[in-house]
Amino acid sequence: MKRTYLTLTAIGLAMAAPVIMQTTSYAATAPMAEQTVSVGGQAMYPTKTIVGNAVNSADHTTLVAAVKAAGLVATLNGPGPFTVFAPTNEAFTDLPSGTVDTLLKPENKPALTKVLTYHVVAGDYDSTKLRSLILAGGGKATLKTVEGGTLTFMMNGSSNIMVRDDKGGVADITIADVKQSNGVIHVIDKVLLPG
Repeated sequence: MKRTYLTLTAIGLAMAAPVIMQTTSYAATAPMAEQTVSVGGQAMYPTKTIVGNAVNSADHTTLVAAVKAAGLVATLNGPGPFTVFAPTNEAFTDLPSGTVDTLLKPENKPALTKVLTYHVVAGDYDSTKLRSLILAGGGKATLKTVEGGTLTFMMNGSSNIMVRDDKGGVADITIADVKQSNGVIHVIDKVLLPG
């Protein structure tokens, strides 16, 4: 039985989606990197890139449009690894009226790029690593973003991780550890703003 599992695992890594769906009975024992997570009603496959998965999420159409408008598709399809804190469509609607439309205008590309790259950290920080950093920091941890600012991480209870931006806004990680071929996505419920 163990040999069969190893064979299916190897095939799953090589062939991605179809085999992953066929081997769901092994999900309880398969390593985290081989499991899919549903985001926005769609399976996110660990063999696809950050952009390759995000374009399928019905909850991230605003984020994907913003990434395209900012010209960041090639970067987020690159080797990484990157950790992306991905705000949902609802998070974008919580911004003041007209903010998203204004940011998506071609003349505001630098401001849009600044906001988006503030949601990206170089490296692969899954929730286990984030919790370890928070514990080591006495309840808080900070990471530098690609934009150059910092994000502060804290626990809210025993498992939920919160992210605070440079302006004091706080987002909850609502879906953690969405593994990608070039990093990890954490879905968040607020847009983070650089200082």
